Amino acid sequence: MSLRLGVLDQSPIGRGENAADAIAHSATLARRCDELGYHRYWVAEHHASDTLASSSPEILITRLAAETCRMRIGSGGVMLSHYSPYKVAENFRLLEVLYPGRIDLGVGRAPGSDGLTAAALAYGNPLGIEYYPAKVKDLLAFVSGREPLTEAFRNLKATPAAETAPEVWMLGSSFDSAAYAARFGLAYSHAHFIAPQPAVGALRQYRADFAPEHLDAPYSSIGVFAIVAEDGDKAEGFLRLRELQRIRRDRGIRGPPPTLAEAAAYPFTQADLESMHGKRSRQIVGTASEVKGGIEELAAEAGADEAIVLTITPSFEDRLRSYELLAEAFGLA
Repeated sequence: MSLRLGVLDQSPIGRGENAADAIAHSATLARRCDELGYHRYWVAEHHASDTLASSSPEILITRLAAETCRMRIGSGGVMLSHYSPYKVAENFRLLEVLYPGRIDLGVGRAPGSDGLTAAALAYGNPLGIEYYPAKVKDLLAFVSGREPLTEAFRNLKATPAAETAPEVWMLGSSFDSAAYAARFGLAYSHAHFIAPQPAVGALRQYRADFAPEHLDAPYSSIGVFAIVAEDGDKAEGFLRLRELQRIRRDRGIRGPPPTLAEAAAYPFTQADLESMHGKRSRQIVGTASEVKGGIEELAAEAGADEAIVLTITPSFEDRLRSYELLAEAFGLA
């Protein structure tokens, strides 16, 4: 089977835009990616952010699923460490009733926020991260209609009833998450754009250690940051922009992301330029054929069945065009 492609959308808020603009862009992008032949479309969970609008994937999924007709729509992901597995299961069972056969439930254990925000999200919840495996087991039971692990909840059923169930994924960026996914027999997606170094090893470990339970066989994806440009010069501009963004972040400079013009005018040192080209393992930026080759090579090395592509550019038009060029390169449509 050829490599499937999906989209990870963090609903970025561009310079001079607001959250409403970002969500409108997400709706437009989802519609276009549905037309282009992408297999799935995931929305992220980020809190207390001035630059990312997707704080509630459950709500945004409802809008995007209504805007599309073919793609699977889901969370990439819900940060289960904050929440009740029962409540998450009911949210996604309801989504499955609304859009049967099209809903993905991706869960992660990262905070998706700073420590104070994480505490506010878990307000009154005394359970620490050490309970995460038990939460996953209970969530799987509630979603699929089986008996939960927690004895006090043995007779509890999540509603509404549905003929189908959401497709459950475990998201991660470490060997620990890969181990959990293998242990519970779940599909696993590794965020290469967050942690590129362990990506190949973690995905290989997942496949080697997989124990059939929720699924009968391992199934995985790799999340990559990629930008497809019309030509090499524009691709180099995007690389410089990403490097300037990293420099500002490392220096604690907050504010809107830089523009291509700012990146072109910035006086990069030789060390900056070497760093920029040395960090290509975290991102794949280039022409359509270059990005296609980079994604295929990485997925093959990791043994991934799918690639989930995150693209952020200063303008929505360039972001949309990147996904169009990538779909054309892979022959999706």
